[in-house]
Amino acid sequence: MKPVSLALVGVGKIARDQHIPSIAGNPAFELEAAVSRHGRIEGIENFTDFDEFLKSRPDVTAVSLCTPPEVRFDMAAKAISAGRHVMLEKPPAATIGEAEALSEMARKAGVTLFATWHSRFATAVAPAKAWLSGKDITGAEIVWKEDVRRWHPGQAWIWEPAGFGVFDPGINALSILTALLSDPVIVEKARLEVPSNKRQPIGATLRMRSAAGVPISADFDWRQEGPQTWDIEVTTREGVLRLSKGGSEMYVDDKLTGTGPDREYAGIYARFAELLQNGESDVDFQPLRIVADAFLCGESVLTDEFFD
Repeated sequence: MKPVSLALVGVGKIARDQHIPSIAGNPAFELEAAVSRHGRIEGIENFTDFDEFLKSRPDVTAVSLCTPPEVRFDMAAKAISAGRHVMLEKPPAATIGEAEALSEMARKAGVTLFATWHSRFATAVAPAKAWLSGKDITGAEIVWKEDVRRWHPGQAWIWEPAGFGVFDPGINALSILTALLSDPVIVEKARLEVPSNKRQPIGATLRMRSAAGVPISADFDWRQEGPQTWDIEVTTREGVLRLSKGGSEMYVDDKLTGTGPDREYAGIYARFAELLQNGESDVDFQPLRIVADAFLCGESVLTDEFFD
């Protein structure tokens, strides 16, 4: 079968570190164009204007949007209107309203829309979901702490409205949580720590519950230096499951039961290829809704200035 012609929109750190190698490693796709104001990819046609790309390359049937979320809606809407299939980096949009609008546009246009959550494709997530199946879950706890200077150097947009702040990595944990649990997650209370010189939180604690009443907590922080912490622990009456290192390691009652190499972005492109082949979309917005609810019911607290 002929590979799907693909354009990568937004050529920044995540595109170079993850998207480009994953596309190159998947024979279902042929990367034929890039759109970016500042970055270029050698060996393919590069554009600085998205409208010009759509006009000039009608042969490119799918786009992968890796831009910051605040500009993603307009590009996705234009691509859908032009009959292109669209894959969205996480978070899929700046608001729930934008995300739902894109889903409806794609449905009416008959094109594939894939709202990706790359952490769901971490090695241990599927085995963890299988282990939890049928078990009586009594609680869940997320501890997700990392160093923003290390992972987002010089990226000022993350501190602006629609930049998500600490929820940019935190939503990865929420995407795993919502993949593991069958019940919807409800935010009861949130505390958002916002540096006095920024506009988005650097830390957040959430108190949540499942629809069935299972207590869930989350602690997100962007100030952790040294070893990074990406853990999710789920307590059941049959034992305790822990996912560590962002879902790459699985422990049951502190015994390592599974681990493997990083295949998250390879996983999302494999899933995109599957959706395109079947003429389907995948638009789960649960993690984005939890973040939105945290802002709605959360208490914002000013903290010390932060310079990155």
